[in-house]
Amino acid sequence: MNNRNSVLAIDIGSGTQDILIWHHGIPMENSPKMILPSATTILSKKIELATKHGLHIFLSGNVMGGGPSSAAVRRHLKAGFKVFAMEKPALTFHDNLNKVRAMGIEIVEKKPIFKNLMELPMGDLNLPAIQQGLALFGVSLPETVAVAVQDHGFSPDESNRVFRFKQWNELLQTEKEFSDLLYEKPPEHLTRMQAICEIAPGALVMDTGIAAILGALTDSWISARREEGVTIVNIGNEHVLAALVQGNKVWGIYEHHTSLMDPEKLEKHLGRFKREHLSNQEILDEMGHGCTVLSGASRAGAFQHLGVTGPNRERFSGLHGHMAAPFGDMMLTGCFGLLEALKKRV
Repeated sequence: MNNRNSVLAIDIGSGTQDILIWHHGIPMENSPKMILPSATTILSKKIELATKHGLHIFLSGNVMGGGPSSAAVRRHLKAGFKVFAMEKPALTFHDNLNKVRAMGIEIVEKKPIFKNLMELPMGDLNLPAIQQGLALFGVSLPETVAVAVQDHGFSPDESNRVFRFKQWNELLQTEKEFSDLLYEKPPEHLTRMQAICEIAPGALVMDTGIAAILGALTDSWISARREEGVTIVNIGNEHVLAALVQGNKVWGIYEHHTSLMDPEKLEKHLGRFKREHLSNQEILDEMGHGCTVLSGASRAGAFQHLGVTGPNRERFSGLHGHMAAPFGDMMLTGCFGLLEALKKRV
């Protein structure tokens, strides 16, 4: 990779894209940073504008995160307007293109000739826009780019929740560290990460959940208790991801949907998770992603120290966990995790 004395770290969620420009020798607290709307949020607003003005839409570009933009497309179709899409961006809505067609989206090879048609390029990352914004304040774009996105993995015929959780099982069974999941060349099945590397050749990529856990571990309160065993919970806009960590060893991973959680339910789940009493099938049946714990986790460490991060953490203040804010900034936890993974690689 290029000069790693300066890094552009971007953590892309469903609500925001959190940006940190780090330079060696400059205190983290003095580093330029931005919290901006995510690409899918921006796209959803453009789709809503097209709906309002009675325009059909053509989606070009690449696969990206769904969430708000997927919902906006469904509303656009329901309002009676056309949605055309190239194959790559169409995979945003489902890995099975037949299911995309069943939604009402027309897959095309090029922009159709159609009246009142608005073209909307898709993609999680807009480096020229970030570069332009930074330049207004005399900040140059670092050569090294590290990006976190949530990638379920390409799974046209299997539940993406099941498919995504296979990577967490592999992480535990192979005893890899979180930092091992920072990729220069992501596996072929991680198509959203592949798309980032197409947009920004040479970028390093990682899952947002792992980046958040790694970043939370740099919090001074959590770091001081890491060897005893800590439970880290990232409560994002879409997903809740929890990990049991002792030293550098990952003992367990739990993932659910934030919209299906309340403080009481999450507290009970975490308690059973730490005691090895929570099954993967139970979480799947609740429409969560899953739960996997190494045998002996309940004996290895109590994991009673709880660290909580993520944009929805205030909703779960009843957990009475430590509100992790590494370097005094919770919203950049994922960016700090990317930097931590980069340091391990170096």
